[in-house]
Amino acid sequence: MTTNYVSKADKIFIENIQDILNNGTSTVGHKIRPIYKDGTPAHTIYVNQIVEKYDISKGEFPITTLRPIAIKSAIKEILWIYQDQSNDLSVLEEKHNIMWWRDWEVDNTNTIGQRYGATVKKYDLMNKLLDGLTNEPYTRRHIIDLYQYADFEETAGLHPCAFLTVWSARGEYLDMTLHQRSSDYLVAGHVNKMQYVALLMMVARHVGLKPGVFMHVIDNLHIYDRHIDQAKELLSRTPSEKQPKLILKEGKTNFYDFTLDDFELIDYEPVKPQLKFDLGI
Repeated sequence: MTTNYVSKADKIFIENIQDILNNGTSTVGHKIRPIYKDGTPAHTIYVNQIVEKYDISKGEFPITTLRPIAIKSAIKEILWIYQDQSNDLSVLEEKHNIMWWRDWEVDNTNTIGQRYGATVKKYDLMNKLLDGLTNEPYTRRHIIDLYQYADFEETAGLHPCAFLTVWSARGEYLDMTLHQRSSDYLVAGHVNKMQYVALLMMVARHVGLKPGVFMHVIDNLHIYDRHIDQAKELLSRTPSEKQPKLILKEGKTNFYDFTLDDFELIDYEPVKPQLKFDLGI
């Protein structure tokens, strides 16, 4: 594996994998919630309190090239949460063709419970953010918080992993911090990063600003015990020589008008083949 990284994201990805494997804490021997589909406890090795920063205005994007990442599906999922403001799995599957949430269906309701998009809708969080950034951009109160205990008491469901965003105007730029309580790093780490970068780009366009710095704060960054071989395979790969970039095309300005077709991913040549992972659910 070369040490001459083109991508900041690849450098950070490799360093974090090495940190988890070399210095992480194992959950083996402790009571845990996640299981694999076969019922086996899904143990992890993890590190805490990881912070990553990418200046989108300078072309720094959190896209690893060490394996293909489903960035288009990631963006469609974020549209489901913040545009559709839905917890309905049929909307996710039929409108957006995303199937990976079915394992978290709650009590045969065809939903994921009062979570994510349903929380956005219940508290009108998206409109409050857009209105606040438009009318009072320099207040320090632009926050979307999906971790609502009243919602947890209302229905069962997975507690939100990527649960809090804080938005800050800075001159012509809009900066955003994503707080995530838990990250399945190899499977969803860059999915989460890129979908929230896409969200930053759409919100910035809506309020007349440019996307600035994206900061990602992760409290528990983990690799599942059935993903160790895949982690070692990723460390053996040579990153792409190109720096991928996500572009939001010119034209639209209303947050609710954006679709996947308004995004273009350029210079993305990830290393193949794709890896398979057993999900902890």
